[in-house]
Amino acid sequence: MLNALWNPATVGEIALPHRLAMAPLTRNRATPDGVPTELNAEYYAQRASHALIITEGTQPSADGQGYPVTPGIYTDEHIAGWRKVTDAVHKADGRIVIQLMHAGRIAHPDSTPHHRQPVAPSAIKPAGETFTPTGLQEMPVPRALSTEEVSATVEDFRRAAAAAIEAGADGVEIHGANGYLVHQFLSTNTNQRTDVYGGSVENRIRFAVEVATAVADEIGASRTGIRISPANLFNDIAESDTHELYPALVNALAPLNLAYLHIAHGGDEDLLHTLRKLWPTTLVLNRAGADITDRAKDVEDGVADVVTVGTLALANPDLVARLRTGAPLNNPDPATFYGGGAAGYTDYPTYSA
Repeated sequence: MLNALWNPATVGEIALPHRLAMAPLTRNRATPDGVPTELNAEYYAQRASHALIITEGTQPSADGQGYPVTPGIYTDEHIAGWRKVTDAVHKADGRIVIQLMHAGRIAHPDSTPHHRQPVAPSAIKPAGETFTPTGLQEMPVPRALSTEEVSATVEDFRRAAAAAIEAGADGVEIHGANGYLVHQFLSTNTNQRTDVYGGSVENRIRFAVEVATAVADEIGASRTGIRISPANLFNDIAESDTHELYPALVNALAPLNLAYLHIAHGGDEDLLHTLRKLWPTTLVLNRAGADITDRAKDVEDGVADVVTVGTLALANPDLVARLRTGAPLNNPDPATFYGGGAAGYTDYPTYSA
């Protein structure tokens, strides 16, 4: 039943031994300065049998940080830390791309070393609270980026992509989903700008397309992916024109010939099939919470070329071997998802153990 998952695939210039990849998962276990550690290297290397590892969201700049102890990729120290991770994954015969995530307004000054006000497309306070070192706090009103600062942020993504390749990554994924900065530019409730980045669909997709263009220009389209999450309400997003917005975005991205489009599926099957038809290269699909047989069926039916799993990969470092042999799976422990040390991170047992 899972046979469709075990066929080789190619994503850009990355050859995959099969089609079951690891989704990006924030784990909050870098240093306070955002440097990956030996523990992070061990965690990712344990999961190297996945077809491709997409790392946790990694800030491309100091202002891109949203949560405590998340990794960065914009200093020499970050590059050296990520090199430990990529070396460990490659030694275990794995493939790894670093996800570039600018959190935008989903941030709090207490969660960052610089303690600055968050930035966003518009000065609109997000509803809800966020985790900080002192506990849950309401998120503040962000500062709206100037037109010049938006262009500078595009360059932050470009430099971060170059740094990721210098750190040994096989590529990068641009995080355009889940209510973070790229997604904030797309959505009408978070983007109320009156310059070239706001208003019409064409203007609201501009930032995403400029970031993808800059990254592809810097490191090559064949090493660049982008993630989107149509109709995802996470982080106080309220899209009013999903069926117009996402086909326009995908049509604008298609000529770049990126390595892949990663869709976090929100349940709109018609839109998913529309985007599948529009996208010219590899489509990676994440159906959060779906049974593994349903994910395999997406590959078998041609809806997706590669599928990603999140908590299954978190709790089962040897997930591929378990699925191939029908072995039982570990249960994830939500209490240890965010922050801490080895517990709930690198201590999930393999089945052979």
